[in-house]
Amino acid sequence: MATITVTKDNFNELLTEHDFVVLDFWAEWCGPCRQFAPTFEAASEKNEGIVFGKIDTEAQQELAATFNIQSIPTLMIVRDKTIVYSEPGALRPADFDNLLQKARDLDMAKLRAEAEPA
Repeated sequence: MATITVTKDNFNELLTEHDFVVLDFWAEWCGPCRQFAPTFEAASEKNEGIVFGKIDTEAQQELAATFNIQSIPTLMIVRDKTIVYSEPGALRPADFDNLLQKARDLDMAKLRAEAEPA
């Protein structure tokens, strides 16, 4: 699956309809963002069942502000409507693959149980 463009208009629908979403907050002028783009695109092609979305922080300032994006690129992984990863910085392909596997391996039921107040 190719990457999709995420906007404030389709953001909620995207997270409602998909259980595993990887978001790349980026901007056209950002060198590291442009360097990471092929890695992100390649991962989107080889990871079926995961939705990969790109959020242009210049065009979608409201979304960037909502998630307090201070540095780009910032990667965010959302599983079952829960943010399980959000960190700035471009990753090498192998590191990105490892991160995706760790996110895939998460026990979301256990994670939710641990997050509930006692």
